[in-house]
Amino acid sequence: MQLSDNFEKIRSLDKEQRHLERVVSALNWDMETYLPPQGVEGRTEQLALLEGIAHQRLTSAETGRLLAELGSSADNPGGDEKLPALERDFLRVMRRRYDKAVKLPSDFVSDSARAEGLSIAAWAQARRDNDFAAFLPHLKTMIGIARKKADYWGFADRLYDGLLDIYEPGMGAAEIGPLFAVLRERLTSLLRDIQDRGAPDTSFLKESFPVEKQKVFFKKLLDYLGFDRQRGRMDASAHPFAATLGANDIRITTRYFKDNLLSGLFSVIHETGHALYEMGFPPELHGTCLAEGASMAIHESQSRLWENVVGRSLPFWKGLFLQLQSSFPQQLALVSVEKFYRAVNEVKPSLIRVDADEVSYGLHIILRFELEQGLISGEIAPEQLPEIWREKIKEYLGIEIDPASPRSDADGVLQDIHWSMGGFGYFPSYLLGNLYSLHFFRKIKSDISGFDDLLGNVYSVAGKNLAPLRNWLRDNIYVWGCRLEPAQLLEKVTGEKLSPDPFLEYLEEKYIRCV
Repeated sequence: MQLSDNFEKIRSLDKEQRHLERVVSALNWDMETYLPPQGVEGRTEQLALLEGIAHQRLTSAETGRLLAELGSSADNPGGDEKLPALERDFLRVMRRRYDKAVKLPSDFVSDSARAEGLSIAAWAQARRDNDFAAFLPHLKTMIGIARKKADYWGFADRLYDGLLDIYEPGMGAAEIGPLFAVLRERLTSLLRDIQDRGAPDTSFLKESFPVEKQKVFFKKLLDYLGFDRQRGRMDASAHPFAATLGANDIRITTRYFKDNLLSGLFSVIHETGHALYEMGFPPELHGTCLAEGASMAIHESQSRLWENVVGRSLPFWKGLFLQLQSSFPQQLALVSVEKFYRAVNEVKPSLIRVDADEVSYGLHIILRFELEQGLISGEIAPEQLPEIWREKIKEYLGIEIDPASPRSDADGVLQDIHWSMGGFGYFPSYLLGNLYSLHFFRKIKSDISGFDDLLGNVYSVAGKNLAPLRNWLRDNIYVWGCRLEPAQLLEKVTGEKLSPDPFLEYLEEKYIRCV
């Protein structure tokens, strides 16, 4: 009886903590979408207050006492073996959250939230103005906060690993580095081979695609993918993202460029992949700390699976292209689905990571992985970042950035929001997500008979074409929330260990033999 009572009490504490976190998410979402510019300072104070309260609740003596009485410790995070498996998984996740949070002083948490809000606003303005110098003081502050955080957690001799641990538990630079070394060599070689073959015709994509028509089509696209608009909505922001404000309140954003249809289109597919994961957690996990992705890389595996493996495939566009064509008849009337497929799979190194093709995208991530390590270790001074960025972009992707260009930093070192948020250690998850996605996709293809034919059926309302895929993901990935660690989830679903081979084999077959 005592175990049952204590478990209900800690569940109640977790539920309250989750509500506070979701309120913070709502305020952050609003700040990225609708907040007037002069509201930033007030909003950062609100966030600082709420994050401080949430931290105090999580690290309260009551939380620590209940974890201990339920048998949860650093050596036995799942607690008393008499508890059901679901409850032991809950305690394991709560123990990890508690152990990390309790090491951070409350004033540090509040100050960090305040600094983050100001930093994000400064980044957005600096990017608009192509003014790295204006963002530099905030970047220095966020680097300092990241270092302190890792130090508090006991990673004083390997600070960057402490930050990676936020997103990929159990994976440090020593594990990620060798994977990325293999990827860099193979991706660079593949990139050269593809470029030697010549480029597809993409001239029709240079037409003007009216933003209002994009908005109409993107709503149809949400329905086709299976995004439940009774449980979520889509808005616009400077950098596309997904945010969970509640089990039945999932927000995504995209952006619109009249001269770049694909940027917004694939952002919608990418962020919908995140949203479907969040919408797919089973009811028994709702409102608990288990209703999260297994890791950021597993979350990215879902968005990258939908965006690239599905969304850039020929069968997908055989089902959807008539809808796109009817939305933009002037621009696409004379374009075949095969021609469109080749165009959206053009391999052409570009400055912008989120618009990068599948081959060069990984090189963007490896570049940022190296820069992050240098910034956190102190080997790279923040003032040097634009110059080093330009050098590495040329080395990795063969692109020269003119420092005098009016968008030299806006499309360079300032293009991503992550460092303004203090999200050092986040970038590797994107490329690791690519690796996980292809492990999962191989299993999907073997489990769903005639998968390509299902995708290729002409557009149907409510995404019926894609229901078998969504069901598979729900039954094999979403159902677990974060009950399993990433490696455990991968092995349970596929029987495999993480390897770059499925991803590289997919790329080599697609781009050398097919596209």
